[in-house]
Amino acid sequence: MSRFDAALTRLHTLYPKLIDLRLERLERLLGELGHPERKLPPVLHVAGTNGKGSVCAFAAAIAEAAGLKVHVYSSPHLVRFNERFRLHGELATDDQIAEALDAVEAANGPAQITVFEAITAAAFYMFAKYPADLAIIEVGLGGRLDATNVVSPKACAITSVSLDHQDFLGATLAAIAAEKAGIIKDNVPVVTGFQPPEVMAVIEAEAAAHHAPLWRRGQDWTVQGYGYGIVYDKMALPRPALLGPHQVENAGIAISLLRAAGYKFNDRILAKGLTSAQWPARMQRLHGALAKALPEGAQLWLDGAHNPGGALALAEQLQAFSGPTTLIVGMKQSKDVGEVLRILAPHAAEIYAVAEPGQHLALPVEAIIEASNGKAKPGPDIAGALKQITAPTRVLICGSLYLAGEVLKLDGAGAGAG
Repeated sequence: MSRFDAALTRLHTLYPKLIDLRLERLERLLGELGHPERKLPPVLHVAGTNGKGSVCAFAAAIAEAAGLKVHVYSSPHLVRFNERFRLHGELATDDQIAEALDAVEAANGPAQITVFEAITAAAFYMFAKYPADLAIIEVGLGGRLDATNVVSPKACAITSVSLDHQDFLGATLAAIAAEKAGIIKDNVPVVTGFQPPEVMAVIEAEAAAHHAPLWRRGQDWTVQGYGYGIVYDKMALPRPALLGPHQVENAGIAISLLRAAGYKFNDRILAKGLTSAQWPARMQRLHGALAKALPEGAQLWLDGAHNPGGALALAEQLQAFSGPTTLIVGMKQSKDVGEVLRILAPHAAEIYAVAEPGQHLALPVEAIIEASNGKAKPGPDIAGALKQITAPTRVLICGSLYLAGEVLKLDGAGAGAG
């Protein structure tokens, strides 16, 4: 077993509690590590229910187009653990991660810590060790008590907020918004797109309490799509590389986030960044083994939409497509499968329910079929569903980032290119 594999194995056996939203354990550990979170490059901190990863990808691509060295911390990974850490635009190596995890383990000793807290400490350890111009940090869960919320950002962003993780964040939009808005710091600019009124009210109140300049779409910045491009504050730019109407707002949030932090890039750099951004399982066209199993002329797409907010964004794209779409849906047990299917079903010619072997906490196929009121048919896995598709069509696999990871493995597409 390699040093990297051994470190990962110990990580998951020493720290068994998966989620426990508190900051005291991580603050203690970071102190033992010499406070790497205080030695980071300038930080952009991104929270939200949907769109966090896309905003991070756009912001990183734009900054890199300007010649900046950028670190990115994101979650979850889809295929390889290394996807969580990007150092200067490249995935962290096995050796770099193993060294960081060993340092975290040595500093923590026998004290209790969750896996995500330990991983976050490892990210900060690497980001402090390897100099860069910018660090982009994606919130893991919520914001207020998320392990990443020990950073001191130059600017932060709150992307689209909708119902998800209610068992940890609260049952209402206002309660969830309060957790997301917990990343707002004194006098630090915060960027947000369009939000439901009850969400915006919470963000506005929290920003006011911290004297944090608030950059709101439609009031403090604007973006809209047209034809093959977008317009950001009267600046014409090409369409983002990430597909979907919702990515217009995510691109606008990323540009505003960089500007709020003091980076004012010209249209050439913005265009290069927007058109080069990559983020796996966000309306990603697949061309590998799975795609080749379909009839000639068919297309295979993958999207990680897994909650009602994500389903609404996905439905917009399905509506914009021409011709029928066949959905292959596999979801995590804790998600609102009924609401997701209610939103997506009107845009689907056929629906197949799947639970892929290896898919974390996969919802049983029978439960998906029941939630679809019988419209869905059993796959019962990806290979089985694809075999039932005999005519050229557009096929979209969605419902879970864990399913997306399994699909990328099966397709041979990988998830960490770029």
